[in-house]
Formats: sequence, C-alpha cells, structure tokens
Amino acid sequence: MKANNLDSIKNSKFQTSFKNPRVLAEIAIFTSLATVLSTIVIYVMPQGGSITLASMVPIIWLAMRRGPKVGVVTGVIYGLIQFAMLPFITPAPDAIIQVLLDYPLAFGVLGLAGFFPKYPVIGTAVGVFLRFIMSFISGVIYWAPVIAPRLDPYIYSSIYNGSYLLPELIITIFVVFLLQASKTLRVYL
Repeated sequence: MKANNLDSIKNSKFQTSFKNPRVLAEIAIFTSLATVLSTIVIYVMPQGGSITLASMVPIIWLAMRRGPKVGVVTGVIYGLIQFAMLPFITPAPDAIIQVLLDYPLAFGVLGLAGFFPKYPVIGTAVGVFLRFIMSFISGVIYWAPVIAPRLDPYIYSSIYNGSYLLPELIITIFVVFLLQASKTLRVYL
C-alpha cells in the first residue's frame, strides 16, 4: 500500500509543484549554475547581450525536467538576476517595458522548452528563438531609435540580436546534444 502511495506522489503534479522542496532547490541550483555560466563570457555586445559558455542550458534543462511552468519561472528569476548584474536600459520614458522584454520575458520564454522533453534539441531551438523574438521586439521599439536612428529598425534589431543569439544558440544546442547523446540528460529527465 505504501509503495502505491509513493508511486502516486512520484508521478503526480507534485513533481512540478512549487510546494515540492526538491523543485525549489532545483530552481535555486539551476539558476545559480546559469548565472555562473553567464559570467564566462566569450564576447559582450556594446548595448547588451553576450555570447557565453552555455548559460541558457541549465534553464532549458530544468524546463525539460520539470515542465514549462517551472522553466518559465526559473527563466524569469534568472532574467531578473541578469538585470541586477548588468542592466542595460534605454532612455525611453516607458523603459520598464524594455526592461521586461530584455530580461524577465526574454529569459522566461526559455522555459517553454519544457514542452519538448522528448526532443531536447527542438525545445532548445524554440526557447532560444523565442528569446530572440523578445530581444528583437525590444530592439525595434526601444534600441534602434536611440542607437541607429537612420537604419531600418527591423534590420538593425535582426542583425544586432542575431549576432550574439545565433552563436549562443549553436553553443546551447551543441551542449544539449552532448548531454542527450551521453544519456546524462535522459537520466535527469
């Protein structure tokens, strides 16, 4: 009888619940790991954004492990930490929207990779692409008019954000692929 209760708890929504201490601990650990990896910078862009040593992998991995709800919350927390560490804010009067787009929303959407636990590379591509979309929107509305007023804002934002997120995507997919191929990812999913 007790084994059945343990199995039901193990397979229940408790595994993705914020009431589960293990989930909370994993959020803290994976957010910390992502933050540490974000400090190993390969290249920093002048108006924000950087190529790091796979700093998005822990967020994506946790999302695939615990689901998109936990992944999005973890990404939002990580985005707020990134803002606290290295904030880039436009002089626009409604800069709060720019901050939301560039930090909590941009990193929060990484958690949507949790919809693809059986296809980690696809989940990674979706998460990073959605992060690009958030940064692209911010670039078009807020950054292009300030930094490059003579350029088409769509072209500016595409090139600027693509120049660091495409290499970041390649690094992230490579690491997720290695984790998947080595069965390390499967063990913890």
